[in-house]
Amino acid sequence: MSPTRKTIKRLLTVASCLCAGGLIVSWFVAGALVAPCPCVIGDAPIGWNTKTIALTSDSGSTISGWHTRPDRGHGVVVLLHGIRGSRLSMVERARLLHDAGYATVMIDLQSHGESLGEVITVGHLEQHDVRAAVQYARREHPGEPIGVIGVSLGGAAALLASPLDLDALVLESVYPNIHAAIDNRVSAKLGPLSPIPTSLLLIQLQLRLGISPSDLRPIDHLSQIECPVCIASGTSDRHTTESETRAMFEAAPEPKSLWLADGAAHVDLLNHDREAYRQQVLGFLNRHLRTGESTTEKHAPPRNEPE
Repeated sequence: MSPTRKTIKRLLTVASCLCAGGLIVSWFVAGALVAPCPCVIGDAPIGWNTKTIALTSDSGSTISGWHTRPDRGHGVVVLLHGIRGSRLSMVERARLLHDAGYATVMIDLQSHGESLGEVITVGHLEQHDVRAAVQYARREHPGEPIGVIGVSLGGAAALLASPLDLDALVLESVYPNIHAAIDNRVSAKLGPLSPIPTSLLLIQLQLRLGISPSDLRPIDHLSQIECPVCIASGTSDRHTTESETRAMFEAAPEPKSLWLADGAAHVDLLNHDREAYRQQVLGFLNRHLRTGESTTEKHAPPRNEPE
């Protein structure tokens, strides 16, 4: 065998080993990403007239949560946490909303917190949990306006579940499509080497979960939104970039609002800037959920809002 052919053979062998190694590593990485994230939630908040609830979801999971009621309410807001979180990460939002007179429904999405589930599906099954929570809010608060705040995974699940017959929807740091979500996260670690591991991880959606990437495109569901929508993220978010957030905003129907939190990464936007959150998110909900408003007022174009 000539030296050139030996070199080519060695290179092919090395390439094959690298591909096999990459597949093995990506399989374990993907497994860790979609593994259930259970945790003990503990006692419900005191002083908010809080009830522990258990909902039946078409995801196949029993969904655990809390339902809070103020003495006099302006409506109810369903709170949906991000990936590997739980209703505990939404407690501060619930506090803000309770003080403003809103009831809340906080749930643990399937495979999170105290809700059952075998795997995290990045919104595919979680959308059924969202429907169950909205249906519960509607039963418990007949005739009252209903809003949703969905953070990251929670917002993606809300979009995949749409239309939900809401009066207002807030989407915080929500990925437009699963390819962008994975690529952004891999790029943050590997830089220009991200395309190959991104592709390997996407392949596993079908192999591991039976989900096609085309099933995980929340941006495609924005056209089905039939209520005012507020889209928010941080200007320094590398997981959901500013350009992706602007694309989500452009895809949303009117009336709509955009908030780009200055300097925020993929973090809790409430904790990043509480006053700005109060103005942007609570202000948005107040304009569209306050009882006694006419339909015309509720669905009028939003005021110009700072970005």
